[in-house]
Amino acid sequence: MTKNSDYIQIINEATTSLKDKIDWDSITQKPKIALVLGSGLGKFADDLKDKKIVSFEDITHFPPSGVPGHAGRWVYGLTENNIPVLVAQGRYHFYEGHDLKIITLPIRVMKELGIEHVVLTNAAGTANPDFHAGDFMLIDDHINFIGHSPLNGVADERLGPMFVDQSDLYIKKNNDALYALCQEKHADIPVCRGVYCCSMGPQYESAAEVKMFGQLGADALGMSTVPEAIVARQAGIKVNGITCLTNYGTGLSDQPLNHEEVSEMGKKRAPQFMILVNEMVKLLS
Repeated sequence: MTKNSDYIQIINEATTSLKDKIDWDSITQKPKIALVLGSGLGKFADDLKDKKIVSFEDITHFPPSGVPGHAGRWVYGLTENNIPVLVAQGRYHFYEGHDLKIITLPIRVMKELGIEHVVLTNAAGTANPDFHAGDFMLIDDHINFIGHSPLNGVADERLGPMFVDQSDLYIKKNNDALYALCQEKHADIPVCRGVYCCSMGPQYESAAEVKMFGQLGADALGMSTVPEAIVARQAGIKVNGITCLTNYGTGLSDQPLNHEEVSEMGKKRAPQFMILVNEMVKLLS
C-alpha cells in the first residue's frame, strides 16, 4: 500500500484527526483500555456514560464501515463502574477489499492515544460440536488462515519489532480470572475457552472446511480479530478476546447461514455480553 514513512504519516494524521473530532484534550479521564466490538455486539458502546462519538468516515484516512451490524464509529465513555474506555464500534475486514494496514489502523491509533490493553470481540461460528450457538468463548489462541500477515512490509522499529512473538498473546491469567469469576458469580452465562480461526471470507465455510479447521484445532470460525491481535502485540498493547458463538459451522446443523441471523444472535445475547465485557474491563483496570 505505502512505504513505511508514508504509513507512519497516515497513523499520525489519523490520530490527530480523531483527537480533534472527539475533543480529546477535554477528556480528563484518559482511557488505558480499548475495545473493538463485532457484529451485533455494539450495545456496550451505546450504554456508556458521558459519551463522545465520531464516525469512522469523519476521521482522516478512515473509510466508512461497510458491514451491516457495525455502526462504524469511535465512542469514548465511562462504563457502569466509571472506568474510561475507548471503543471502536465496528471494524474493517479483509473481504471488504481493505489493505491490512487499513484494517489495523485503529490499533495503531490506539497505541498513539496511550491505550495499554485492547479487548477484541467478534461474532463467529463454532467448529467444535461441544460448543453451542449463544455461548461465549474466551480466546486462548488463534489460527491465521487469511494467507497474509498485517506485518508484511511493516519493517520500522517505530511501529514495533519485525519478528513478533505470539506466545500468551491472549493473556492467559486474565482469561483464567474471568472464567473463574463467571463460574462463581455468573453461572447462567455459558462461557467456554478455545482457539479462534480467521479466514478471508466473506463466504461462510463449507462443511468440509469446518471439519478441516476443527481437525487443525480451531473451535470458532470468523473473519476478523487476528490481524488486530498481531498488530497490537507488535505495538506493545496487551490483548484479550471474547467471541460470541452465533451459529453452528456448516455441517454441524441443518440451518443455512446468513449475516442477519448472526447479527440477531449477537443482539439477543447482548445483556450477557455486557456483563462479561464489564467484568473483563474491571479485571483489567
